[in-house]
Amino acid sequence: MSSATHRTADEIGRTPHGPREVPALGEQGVAADLSHVDTVLSNGLRVLAVRKANVPLVELRLSIPFAGTDPMHPATAEVLAETLLTGTARRDRIAIDTELALIGGELGTMVDPERLSLSGTSLAEGLPTLLDVLADILTSASYADAEVRREADRIGERLAVARTQPRVIAREALQRRRYGDHPYTKEMPQAEDVAVVEAAGVRELHATAVVPRGATMVLVGDVDPQSVVGDIEKALRDWASEQAAAVLPPLPEVVGGALLLVPRAGAVQSQIRLSAQALPRTDPRYAALQLANLAFGGYFSSRLVENIREDKGYTYGAHSGFEFTGNTATVQVDADTASEVTVPALLETRYELGRLGLVPPTEADVESVRQYAIGSLLIATSSQTGLANQLSALASLGLGAEWLAEHPGRLAQVTTEEVAEAALDFFAPTRFTGVVVGDAATLTRKLTALGDVVVEE
Repeated sequence: MSSATHRTADEIGRTPHGPREVPALGEQGVAADLSHVDTVLSNGLRVLAVRKANVPLVELRLSIPFAGTDPMHPATAEVLAETLLTGTARRDRIAIDTELALIGGELGTMVDPERLSLSGTSLAEGLPTLLDVLADILTSASYADAEVRREADRIGERLAVARTQPRVIAREALQRRRYGDHPYTKEMPQAEDVAVVEAAGVRELHATAVVPRGATMVLVGDVDPQSVVGDIEKALRDWASEQAAAVLPPLPEVVGGALLLVPRAGAVQSQIRLSAQALPRTDPRYAALQLANLAFGGYFSSRLVENIREDKGYTYGAHSGFEFTGNTATVQVDADTASEVTVPALLETRYELGRLGLVPPTEADVESVRQYAIGSLLIATSSQTGLANQLSALASLGLGAEWLAEHPGRLAQVTTEEVAEAALDFFAPTRFTGVVVGDAATLTRKLTALGDVVVEE
């Protein structure tokens, strides 16, 4: 499409008679059919089972707090996650894959500084097999020497590639800027640590840390919540420990301050990453802050996107959103720009942060983001997969299906004044810190002239 025929987002949103009117909000339904059971088993595992029978499948999410302070913990945990499904005392890797395939199922793992997560799916009629395989993995994963060595080598290769990527460099720099040497910053282990991980160390970590007490399981699908809890209790009867899962220490509060320029010699693009303390989902003001974030940079028609993407063309994409960790939350602002427009893009980003509080969203703006927030939530929870993911994230905070069902109502009740107050309180430019990753030779002079930017030594 030529520039002569290109229409901006503002033009698309208008008619010959003025701006398009936002339709009034209709009656809000709940996020899903949330017939459920929320209970704690005798082994300490919290189980949230939800009936959603639109397709004959089940989605399973198991989340185990998995923090550790040992310097080798990130590397050992990464190898554990990659080898957890490679064999047990009763099944080798091929047997696990075959049994899951026969029920239309799969299991996957991932680990971060906060938790070890297992995600699974299967046909509803295959749930007993899925639970049996899961129980076998949790109680008798073998971590054979050859499997551990093979996966450790692969992880090392993957880390070497990942740490050359600008987004990874920016993420690690932002974590250090926000949290110093807190364990949460160790999202990726060091390759040299992974290289010396031994199978015995992985087995020891499994024995002490892969425990049910304090963990949560979410099961969503074509099941009867009452009876399936008994099935889970029976299947996992041998998974037990008196020890509770290791919870990540509380994060320090993010304090506003100067941005750090992280040199990346010769880079033709820069990564702008800003962050400030926000509110957790449990806070009464969270709904208002959620709408303020959407108005700022949380969706395509936001102020930040309109400014530095649509109007000025500084970036293909800019975004702001929340990161929830334990009982805390932060807001992040991300934009990738060409080196020559990095400083103007940062200037405009700071301008929009200030403007959000001083020239807050109008009634029409709030109605627009309200509809987007409610609609997005309803769409996200309309599938079994989306509902399972949402509930798993909430379960880590001690929340459940009730919070999810009630949240559209909270969003509907937020006033324009409450959004304005949240914008002023949480999006002030002075509350943010962060990093800019880019070519120092190109950026240093102009960034330091802009102010509140220091160069990494």
